[in-house]
Amino acid sequence: MPGTDWGWLITPTEFTSWLLEDGPEVAVLNKPPLVVCHPSKQGPWSSLIGAAREFYGLPTLHMPFRLDRETSGVWLLAKTREAGQRLQRAVQARQVEKSYLAIVEGEMTAAVTVDRPIGRTETSVVRIKQEVRDDGQSAVTHFTPLSTARLSSSSPGYSLVRVVTETGRLHQIRVHAAFLGHPLVGDKMYGPDETLFVDFLEHGWGGRLPEMLVLPRQALHCESVRFPQLGLSYSAALTPDLAEFCRREGLSA
Repeated sequence: MPGTDWGWLITPTEFTSWLLEDGPEVAVLNKPPLVVCHPSKQGPWSSLIGAAREFYGLPTLHMPFRLDRETSGVWLLAKTREAGQRLQRAVQARQVEKSYLAIVEGEMTAAVTVDRPIGRTETSVVRIKQEVRDDGQSAVTHFTPLSTARLSSSSPGYSLVRVVTETGRLHQIRVHAAFLGHPLVGDKMYGPDETLFVDFLEHGWGGRLPEMLVLPRQALHCESVRFPQLGLSYSAALTPDLAEFCRREGLSA
């Protein structure tokens, strides 16, 4: 299974186990956490796209969208140029509907929409970090709480929320969740201390990270992807690590 080691390699058996659908034009996977989508310097079996090329024996595959390394859930790849173009055009025309499940800190008791622009922060030690800022790009995110729980007075409490985005900005869900005061559980960049992300890049999972983060990855899962105009709809069950966290913390997944 994937771990916290950047050098971890995918096996053909694992790749097969992640397949949800495997058609002549499109393959759909339930992407596990801690696996990158895009090509990696560690070789073809170190990324999903590289592993897929080896698995299918195809020199070219197409990703209509990608998921962050730590995000799990529905991920598509097109095996033909024609299918790739259809899916990419739909994405560019915003004719794709994505729904995510996230576990956030604190008790979110009511649905809320964040309509605030996002841009790169200029004060962070993390170059790619984003923030809500007036001169950023427009971004709209809808949060709907599904379950909340606080098992003890010392716990911050947690909420399982469904998240739907109208736009696709970098780190959008994570930025807007933190803006609400409900950062994603396990978020190294937008959680308790942004330098945790730097520590992770330099030293991997260890040191103070396990003490400050209750999960080794951000608790974000793409549960469904729909292309209404193309008649395509896919869904992926919550991954075992997040399902176990919900069970342990009393959240109804």
